Amino acid sequence: MPNLENLRKQAKSYLRWHRARYFPVAAQIRRFLPRFRDLPDRDVLAAAFRLGDAQELVARKHGFDSWAALIKGLPSMTSPTTPTSRSASIIAAEPQLFVADMKAACAFYVEKLGFELAFSYGEPPFYAQVSRDGGRLNLRQVAGPVFDSGFRAREHDALSCTFAVDDAKPLFLEFDKAGVAFHQPLRTEPWDARTFIVRDPDGNLICFAGE
Repeated sequence: MPNLENLRKQAKSYLRWHRARYFPVAAQIRRFLPRFRDLPDRDVLAAAFRLGDAQELVARKHGFDSWAALIKGLPSMTSPTTPTSRSASIIAAEPQLFVADMKAACAFYVEKLGFELAFSYGEPPFYAQVSRDGGRLNLRQVAGPVFDSGFRAREHDALSCTFAVDDAKPLFLEFDKAGVAFHQPLRTEPWDARTFIVRDPDGNLICFAGE
């Protein structure tokens, strides 16, 4: 059960992550603090975020409107006669793709697909994250080809990940104009979704699907 010292540490951790521009924390800030709700990740991380904001986030995660209300309600939360329970929530997904050439992979996602480089790690980089709007991909460099020579012949349409989009057609046209090679062009599926599939330089198949 939470105690005041642990709650203070949680708030300081959120403040530290925001200052470090740690992208996953943006989703939690947006979820629990209404004034950030309509901002994309980069704007959340660029906005002013103080200790009081971090404390409010912790309070709202525990079901209170403010840090003061959380402190006042703390005895009831820690009392053995009033047990509380809460289920965990999945707030985002960050698929990890294997790549053989980190520089080429980042260039493809940034220059062709319009992603932004969120961070890269290592000298030379062997791990990176690219993001666009609410979608994020983690890239991990490996030695040698990502897929063996016969994999695509056996598994022609095996997807590495799928992005849900509000409208697939404008995105398809944007990628087409950028010279992206498509594994599958835009089409309407039997279940009425509109999809297209991009193949990255390492053979990963990325599906974009919208209504």
